[in-house]
Amino acid sequence: MKDGVNGVALGVCVFFFLLVTVMGFLAARWRRAENEHSLDEWGLGGRSFGTWVTWFLLGGDLYTAYTFVAVPAAVYATGAAGFFAVPYTILVYPLIFTFLPRLWSVSHRHGYVTTSDFVRGRFGSKSLSLAVALTGILATMPYIALQLVGIQAVLDVMGVGGGDSTRWFVKDLPLLIAFGVLAAYTYSSGLRAPALIAFVKDTLIYIVIAVAVIYIPIKLGGFGEVFAKADQKFTEAGSGGLVPAAAGQWTYATLALGSALALFMYPHSITATLSSRSREVIRRNTTILPLYSLMLGLLALLGFMAIAAGVQVKNGQLAIPQLFENMFPDWFAGVAFAAIAIGALVPAAIMSIAAANLFTRNIYKDFIRPQATPREETRVSKIVSLLVKVGALAFVLTMDKTVAINFQLLGGIWILQTFPALVGGLFTRWFHRWALLAGWAVGMVYGTVAAYGVASPTQKHFGGSAKEIPGLGEIGYIGLTAFVLNAAVTVVLTFVLRAVNAPQGVDETRPEDYTADAGDPGVEAELPPATAAAPH
Repeated sequence: MKDGVNGVALGVCVFFFLLVTVMGFLAARWRRAENEHSLDEWGLGGRSFGTWVTWFLLGGDLYTAYTFVAVPAAVYATGAAGFFAVPYTILVYPLIFTFLPRLWSVSHRHGYVTTSDFVRGRFGSKSLSLAVALTGILATMPYIALQLVGIQAVLDVMGVGGGDSTRWFVKDLPLLIAFGVLAAYTYSSGLRAPALIAFVKDTLIYIVIAVAVIYIPIKLGGFGEVFAKADQKFTEAGSGGLVPAAAGQWTYATLALGSALALFMYPHSITATLSSRSREVIRRNTTILPLYSLMLGLLALLGFMAIAAGVQVKNGQLAIPQLFENMFPDWFAGVAFAAIAIGALVPAAIMSIAAANLFTRNIYKDFIRPQATPREETRVSKIVSLLVKVGALAFVLTMDKTVAINFQLLGGIWILQTFPALVGGLFTRWFHRWALLAGWAVGMVYGTVAAYGVASPTQKHFGGSAKEIPGLGEIGYIGLTAFVLNAAVTVVLTFVLRAVNAPQGVDETRPEDYTADAGDPGVEAELPPATAAAPH
């Protein structure tokens, strides 16, 4: 690690940070609507984004600082097992092609802003809607924190903030400034800010990856040398080389599958999806988003390059920023650091908006103030988006940074438990609302308790997301096991509750709602006035 502050890299990084800050505030004027005081406008960008804006927004939303920091860090630490993110992003797109257009259509017809809005409308259950909302908020918090950890990793490598002996306020001041600016332009511009900034973020990422996968291997003697040194490291460590041992293959496969099922259950994924202007935009995006998976595979190779370059760090999350500083000229290292930092700002903004929308629509309006006006909803959502960021910042500043990834994986276990209610509800009304709630509770309890019992070298509890699968004796992803239990309980209880004619709740949707497109008559126009005016 270089001594002192890397002034050139810092200057380049600050330039791009100021650029996106200006863009973030100017975004408030981009496609400005006549009525800005509604969640449709602030929280969903007016549901007006076309194919390319949606593509950049979803890419900026899904491929985050986690992508740049944690995926190659996992490869750096564990070898090819860290590539699990590549197959799961390949699996996810055929999956979402089947259900995201349906979700967009029914949300468009009924004005749904969140997944919990849909669940409440489909099953007539505020309790189930509340469970989905709380799960979404809980799962999003560590994800936002992980983005701030990505920014902090860049600052640490550039030497900003001083060493461990520096007073905490001075050391964390750059992160506090970045957080404050992010909070300000998100509050001002809503979803339009990350949508506009995503163009810069994705362009920088593609440039950095393209240069890295060509330039760094050349300096290291070629890919053959890179793989040979990585294989030597893992062989000497007793892990059998680059390829995971047979004992780890169940973990690899179940983590990839479970992560694929969970990815578009996250509120921020749905927020970006519902901002699209038509269901055809969604369908097109599911066919072109796999381009990011190609980038992800190349990005993961940076973990092997860090090994070949002799990068030595105590915290694996610093491996790739340190590789960039060691291998690139200072000015281009600044470009790479800017890509990571902006890659954290974009998803952090979307995640905070999504969590705030859940609170406002499905907790505040449903249970605290049902008569809230659209203007009041927007004001509450803005305030909550700030509080969510404060919570994530507190997590980063008060806890060991190495636990951020494990807590984000815990969030994945939780959010997967909303799959039966959301995706199941998009295709059938057969599941009973009480059965879905019971299944969700079983999955949440099992997943949390099982994860609590997993230890790691740095954590006594919540040290990982893999444990022995009951009845199989193999080590697998806890979230997928919890999901199977969730689904089993839901199916069995649905049979029982239907047999005793338990009240099923009112379904406010109709079959044609799930294939409706922009320009089709809205459901409000076809319902009696009293029903149309009722909050969805």
